[in-house]
Amino acid sequence: MVVVLFLYLSLFTWNLRTGYLDTLATHIGLEFVGAVIKPGKWVKRQAVGFWEHYIDLVDVRRRNDELEAQVREALAALTEAREDEAELVRLRALMSLSPPSGWEKLGARVIAHRLGLQAELESIVLGKGYLQGASVRSPVVTHEGVVGRVFRSGPYTSTVLLVTDPNSRIAVVSQNNRTPGIIVGAGPRNLLELRYVSQNAPLSVGEMLVTSGQAGTFPKGLPVARIVSIEYSDLSLFQRVMAEPLANLDNLEEVLLVTQIPGHAELAAMADEALVDPGRGVGNGQPEQGGNATAVGTPR
Repeated sequence: MVVVLFLYLSLFTWNLRTGYLDTLATHIGLEFVGAVIKPGKWVKRQAVGFWEHYIDLVDVRRRNDELEAQVREALAALTEAREDEAELVRLRALMSLSPPSGWEKLGARVIAHRLGLQAELESIVLGKGYLQGASVRSPVVTHEGVVGRVFRSGPYTSTVLLVTDPNSRIAVVSQNNRTPGIIVGAGPRNLLELRYVSQNAPLSVGEMLVTSGQAGTFPKGLPVARIVSIEYSDLSLFQRVMAEPLANLDNLEEVLLVTQIPGHAELAAMADEALVDPGRGVGNGQPEQGGNATAVGTPR
């Protein structure tokens, strides 16, 4: 005990003179504290760095989501613009069609297709009815050719019988040789058949068939089909003529209804009658004033 006390007093006295133990204790304490603080600071830096990186990633993800949304909107706008451009091209081509004299055109959208073996008829449904001028028997065309005719009409919609339907009959004439016939449908994606063409009637492959205007439903001169094959048989009085529709019936979106101007047919008939018999008045059957026509066989 005395030895320990002596050593303590000696070290205390020596430390008072030199300060070495205080310096040593200070350095040891600082090193210890540093050893404890440094890992804590490292953990803090890592945590702060992780948080900052996390916040940055969240911001990047948010910005990326915003950019993706903008890209989707831009793609949707581009798709819509392309659709509008394609529609404009179709409508320009459609409206470039000039109807014959005495007929007027009416645009209509196709709102439904009834094509295929399960369909009642080879038909399409238009978004216009008799209140808008889509009357029964009205011809339906595109800039390519005849599509069909209206066979059922409601107030706001109408159904069109396509030229490919087996119930379709259109009086036509060949464009070059003026050979008449009846074009008949044979079902979806099948060729049309030109019937009642005699064996010696002039026709050629590639010749266009246009409406003759004789049946009254279609005006004269509308393109219908193009001849693709001609066959002759000793067992028949008629040629077997197959033709391809000119109008693309699979991708119809807009069509034109061709309707006759009211009263034009009567006026045309009266004009024709006046040309045949110039001595008759218009509409009353009496001789024109100043005319000197006399009845045949009546003495003067």
